Amino acid sequence: MPAIEHPMGEDNLLQAFLELDTPMGSKAEFIEGEIIVTPPPDGAHETAFSLLARQFFRKAAIDLDLSGNKGLIVSPKNRFIPDGTVSPVGHFENADSWAPAGGVLLVFEITSTNPHKDRESKRRGYATAEIPCYLLIDRGQGMVTLFTHPQDGDYVTRTQVEFGKSIDLPAPFSFALDTAPLR
Repeated sequence: MPAIEHPMGEDNLLQAFLELDTPMGSKAEFIEGEIIVTPPPDGAHETAFSLLARQFFRKAAIDLDLSGNKGLIVSPKNRFIPDGTVSPVGHFENADSWAPAGGVLLVFEITSTNPHKDRESKRRGYATAEIPCYLLIDRGQGMVTLFTHPQDGDYVTRTQVEFGKSIDLPAPFSFALDTAPLR
């Protein structure tokens, strides 16, 4: 008997996603109706994460929290786990695994196996969720891009520098992010 394909409706696919049991260290995201599972990050990815975290904690004009694994509901059909989520201190203290994106100050992604999702799908998703700043560390292109001012499902302002140059982060961070160690 031939196999019969039964396409899942989007609601059923989201429910299946929420019930996934992913391998330890991997992360699963629901991006534009697709379930995307990524393996644990490589050493260069984690080094870039540490560089960013240190600078946010040492240089930001305000105290903040930085999470490396916070699940965000960016729209009814999109659930992302940014590489870094920057929020006010205590913002997620009583949150569930998947929390609304409201109140998040900045998210960052460090490209790895699927850079297109970080460059396009996630950028639009974060803008739709009205997260004020999206910082993209694009290892493939050797560039850092800061997207700000979300409007109508995308960011209005884009500032881009090559690895090695600094990029100014707006208030409430108010510091120049040093990208030299990313080279």
